[in-house]
Amino acid sequence: MPPAVQPRDGFDATMETMRKLAATLLVLAVGCSTTSSGGPEPCSPPPSTARFTGGAQLAVDIADDDATREHGLMGVTDLPQDQGMAFVWDSPTDAAFWMKDTLIPLSIAFVDEGGRVITVREMTPCQADPCQTYAASGPYTTAIEANAGWFEDHAIEPGDRMRLREGGCA
Repeated sequence: MPPAVQPRDGFDATMETMRKLAATLLVLAVGCSTTSSGGPEPCSPPPSTARFTGGAQLAVDIADDDATREHGLMGVTDLPQDQGMAFVWDSPTDAAFWMKDTLIPLSIAFVDEGGRVITVREMTPCQADPCQTYAASGPYTTAIEANAGWFEDHAIEPGDRMRLREGGCA
Protein backbone atom coordinates (compact mmCIF):
# COMPACT_ATOMS: atom_id res chain seq x y z
CA MET A 1 0.00 0.00 0.00
CA PRO A 2 1.52 3.32 -0.99
CA PRO A 3 2.14 5.83 1.73
CA ALA A 4 -0.51 8.52 2.22
CA VAL A 5 0.38 11.76 0.51
CA GLN A 6 0.21 14.73 2.78
CA PRO A 7 -1.35 17.80 1.06
CA ARG A 8 0.62 20.97 1.03
CA ASP A 9 -0.61 23.53 3.51
CA GLY A 10 -3.93 25.03 2.28
CA PHE A 11 -3.74 23.33 -1.14
CA ASP A 12 -7.01 21.37 -0.74
CA ALA A 13 -8.89 24.44 0.46
CA THR A 14 -7.64 26.48 -2.50
CA MET A 15 -8.64 23.76 -5.01
CA GLU A 16 -12.14 23.51 -3.50
CA THR A 17 -12.54 27.31 -3.78
CA MET A 18 -11.40 27.20 -7.42
CA ARG A 19 -13.95 24.44 -8.25
CA LYS A 20 -16.76 26.48 -6.67
CA LEU A 21 -15.68 29.62 -8.55
CA ALA A 22 -15.58 27.75 -11.87
CA ALA A 23 -19.06 26.30 -11.27
CA THR A 24 -20.42 29.76 -10.40
CA LEU A 25 -18.93 31.29 -13.55
CA LEU A 26 -20.43 28.51 -15.67
CA VAL A 27 -23.90 29.14 -14.20
CA LEU A 28 -23.55 32.87 -14.81
CA ALA A 29 -22.41 32.36 -18.42
CA VAL A 30 -25.40 30.12 -19.19
CA GLY A 31 -27.78 32.48 -17.40
CA CYS A 32 -26.62 35.49 -19.43
CA SER A 33 -27.27 33.73 -22.74
CA THR A 34 -30.99 33.20 -22.11
CA THR A 35 -33.95 35.33 -21.10
CA SER A 36 -35.45 35.10 -17.63
CA SER A 37 -37.86 32.51 -19.04
CA GLY A 38 -34.91 30.29 -19.95
CA GLY A 39 -35.42 30.60 -23.69
CA PRO A 40 -33.23 32.29 -26.28
CA GLU A 41 -33.17 36.07 -26.58
CA PRO A 42 -36.09 37.40 -28.67
CA CYS A 43 -35.03 38.59 -32.09
CA SER A 44 -35.11 42.19 -33.22
CA PRO A 45 -36.80 41.93 -36.61
CA PRO A 46 -35.30 43.85 -39.47
CA PRO A 47 -37.56 46.59 -40.79
CA SER A 48 -39.87 45.82 -43.67
CA THR A 49 -38.65 47.24 -46.96
CA ALA A 50 -40.34 48.30 -50.20
CA ARG A 51 -37.83 47.85 -53.04
CA PHE A 52 -38.46 49.47 -56.39
CA THR A 53 -37.15 49.17 -59.94
CA GLY A 54 -33.80 50.93 -60.12
CA GLY A 55 -32.83 50.06 -56.54
CA ALA A 56 -34.76 52.66 -54.52
CA GLN A 57 -35.69 51.34 -51.07
CA LEU A 58 -38.08 52.60 -48.45
CA ALA A 59 -38.23 51.25 -44.87
CA VAL A 60 -41.93 50.76 -44.12
CA ASP A 61 -44.24 49.96 -41.27
CA ILE A 62 -46.89 47.47 -42.32
CA ALA A 63 -50.61 48.25 -42.04
CA ASP A 64 -52.38 44.99 -42.84
CA ASP A 65 -55.60 45.15 -40.85
CA ASP A 66 -58.53 47.57 -40.87
CA ALA A 67 -57.48 49.42 -37.69
CA THR A 68 -53.88 50.11 -38.73
CA ARG A 69 -54.88 50.93 -42.31
CA GLU A 70 -57.51 53.40 -41.04
CA HIS A 71 -55.04 55.15 -38.71
CA GLY A 72 -52.13 55.14 -41.19
CA LEU A 73 -49.82 58.11 -40.70
CA MET A 74 -52.42 60.29 -38.94
CA GLY A 75 -50.83 62.57 -36.38
CA VAL A 76 -47.26 62.03 -37.65
CA THR A 77 -45.42 65.36 -37.62
CA ASP A 78 -42.09 64.21 -39.05
CA LEU A 79 -41.39 61.24 -41.30
CA PRO A 80 -37.71 60.34 -41.80
CA GLN A 81 -36.49 60.72 -45.39
CA ASP A 82 -36.53 57.04 -46.48
CA GLN A 83 -39.35 55.76 -44.30
CA GLY A 84 -43.02 55.29 -44.93
CA MET A 85 -45.94 52.91 -44.56
CA ALA A 86 -47.14 49.96 -46.63
CA PHE A 87 -50.88 49.33 -46.65
CA VAL A 88 -51.42 45.68 -47.57
CA TRP A 89 -54.57 43.77 -48.54
CA ASP A 90 -54.97 40.02 -49.10
CA SER A 91 -56.92 40.55 -52.32
CA PRO A 92 -57.26 43.43 -54.79
CA THR A 93 -59.15 46.50 -53.58
CA ASP A 94 -60.22 49.83 -55.02
CA ALA A 95 -60.36 51.69 -51.68
CA ALA A 96 -59.51 55.40 -51.92
CA PHE A 97 -57.21 57.20 -49.47
CA TRP A 98 -57.78 60.53 -47.78
CA MET A 99 -55.62 62.78 -45.62
CA LYS A 100 -58.03 63.57 -42.76
CA ASP A 101 -55.96 64.54 -39.68
CA THR A 102 -52.71 63.77 -41.51
CA LEU A 103 -50.33 66.62 -40.75
CA ILE A 104 -47.66 66.27 -43.44
CA PRO A 105 -47.89 66.07 -47.25
CA LEU A 106 -47.37 62.57 -48.61
CA SER A 107 -46.89 60.69 -51.86
CA ILE A 108 -48.63 57.39 -52.50
CA ALA A 109 -47.85 54.61 -54.96
CA PHE A 110 -50.52 51.99 -55.64
CA VAL A 111 -49.16 48.54 -56.57
CA ASP A 112 -51.19 45.82 -58.28
CA GLU A 113 -51.28 42.11 -57.49
CA GLY A 114 -48.40 41.46 -59.90
CA GLY A 115 -46.07 43.91 -58.12
CA ARG A 116 -46.35 46.73 -60.67
CA VAL A 117 -46.85 50.37 -59.70
CA ILE A 118 -50.11 51.44 -61.36
CA THR A 119 -50.60 54.95 -59.95
CA VAL A 120 -48.54 57.57 -58.10
CA ARG A 121 -50.26 60.54 -56.47
CA GLU A 122 -49.28 63.53 -54.33
CA MET A 123 -51.54 64.09 -51.30
CA THR A 124 -52.00 67.20 -49.15
CA PRO A 125 -53.01 67.36 -45.46
CA CYS A 126 -56.65 67.91 -44.61
CA GLN A 127 -58.13 69.07 -41.29
CA ALA A 128 -61.79 69.64 -42.17
CA ASP A 129 -64.49 67.58 -43.89
CA PRO A 130 -64.94 66.91 -46.69
CA CYS A 131 -61.39 65.89 -47.56
CA GLN A 132 -60.22 65.07 -51.05
CA THR A 133 -59.79 61.37 -51.82
CA TYR A 134 -56.95 59.77 -53.76
CA ALA A 135 -57.67 56.63 -55.76
CA ALA A 136 -55.68 54.23 -57.92
CA SER A 137 -56.34 53.81 -61.62
CA GLY A 138 -57.32 50.18 -60.99
CA PRO A 139 -57.41 47.43 -58.35
CA TYR A 140 -54.32 47.17 -56.15
CA THR A 141 -53.09 45.06 -53.21
CA THR A 142 -50.47 47.42 -51.74
CA ALA A 143 -50.26 51.17 -51.31
CA ILE A 144 -46.98 52.74 -50.20
CA GLU A 145 -46.98 56.16 -48.52
CA ALA A 146 -43.81 58.25 -48.25
CA ASN A 147 -42.88 61.90 -47.86
CA ALA A 148 -44.22 64.16 -50.59
CA GLY A 149 -42.09 63.93 -53.71
CA TRP A 150 -40.31 60.70 -52.68
CA PHE A 151 -41.44 58.68 -55.72
CA GLU A 152 -40.63 61.53 -58.13
CA ASP A 153 -37.21 62.03 -56.48
CA HIS A 154 -36.48 58.33 -57.06
CA ALA A 155 -37.89 58.29 -60.62
CA ILE A 156 -40.59 55.76 -59.68
CA GLU A 157 -43.56 55.78 -62.03
CA PRO A 158 -46.36 53.53 -63.26
CA GLY A 159 -45.00 50.34 -64.78
CA ASP A 160 -42.09 50.06 -62.33
CA ARG A 161 -41.91 47.03 -60.09
CA MET A 162 -42.13 46.97 -56.30
CA ARG A 163 -41.29 44.08 -54.01
CA LEU A 164 -42.19 44.16 -50.34
CA ARG A 165 -39.87 42.34 -47.96
CA GLU A 166 -41.56 42.08 -44.61
CA GLY A 167 -39.35 42.05 -41.54
CA GLY A 168 -39.84 39.40 -38.90
CA CYS A 169 -38.19 36.71 -36.87
CA ALA A 170 -37.59 33.25 -38.31
